[in-house]
Amino acid sequence: MTTLELVDELKRITQANIDLIKRKFSHLNAQQKSWRKDNESWSINDVFAHLNEYAKYYHPTFLSKIERTRFNEPKEIFISSPLGRSAWKSMKLGNARNIKRKFNSPRSYNPIINPDLLNGNEINEFEQGQNQLLTIIDAAQTVNMRKVKIPISISKIVRLKLGDALLYVVYHNERHLQQCLSILSHSKFPTT
Repeated sequence: MTTLELVDELKRITQANIDLIKRKFSHLNAQQKSWRKDNESWSINDVFAHLNEYAKYYHPTFLSKIERTRFNEPKEIFISSPLGRSAWKSMKLGNARNIKRKFNSPRSYNPIINPDLLNGNEINEFEQGQNQLLTIIDAAQTVNMRKVKIPISISKIVRLKLGDALLYVVYHNERHLQQCLSILSHSKFPTT
């Protein structure tokens, strides 16, 4: 794909996430945001806390790598690495906007195991993070997204190309917003 197509995809999904938050989640009350269908399931707050924790790692890492790189000549074409393609494809929603594969969240990113991730401001924090991500995507266009490498959150040894890492994060966000929509549509979700 071209770098322009990559950037358009990243921005389109991130802007759709912001719009979805405003339409579906920003008006929810505390009971609705913390409702779980059972003890093992995540609430809407849990999902956003999980995403915010990832943003706390990835957003500063993206900015730091973009600012400090010597590869500041953007390339017209972006080519994913096999590892990068595998990573973001595992997060990407299916054609029917469905979650194809489920994954267990690392303990440090799981709000049921690690309730300290919850701060009571999860949805607003996520929306602010999505706006920051749009700025990061703009900055990423000014560098070679094939050469800048991003260490992944669970292993600093494994590195993805900047373009692959951005796709991974954006698809991960989109995937979890689908999870939130699923929570909203549950038959026992509190209506008030």
